Amino acid sequence: MERTLVLVKPDGVQRGLIGEVIARLERRGLRLVAAKFMQVSREFAETHYAIHKGKPFYDGLISYIISAPVMAMVWEGPNAVAAVRQTMGATRPTEAAPGSIRHDFALEVGRNLTHASDTVENGEKEVALWFKQEELVDWKREVDRWVFEK
Repeated sequence: MERTLVLVKPDGVQRGLIGEVIARLERRGLRLVAAKFMQVSREFAETHYAIHKGKPFYDGLISYIISAPVMAMVWEGPNAVAAVRQTMGATRPTEAAPGSIRHDFALEVGRNLTHASDTVENGEKEVALWFKQEELVDWKREVDRWVFEK
């Protein structure tokens, strides 16, 4: 069972789209195992985006993610990383598939509403960075047997 980090970034929070993101991931069949609404500090943002340090967009990325609160969540399910990324749509909203969150609600890459882990390995690292182990809730839904094969 994979776990992946999902952030509703400042533009999504400001536009009131937290519920839309949660609803789509729940309807997809994924299970929410952790969530917190938070203001990201500069230091934490620099840790999260360390891979992009030195790139031309880095400073803007840091300024942006700390500009307003974010909704940080962990979602779980079979192939959770791929399912979440497909639900979010391509990073560039104009290239996102119709029906995806970014296609339906975004126009520019710098205001693409969400972050989702891009690999299983990064999902594990990002979940560990954003959430303490005791913040993750292990639980089963009655509907899980109708969504998950195993």
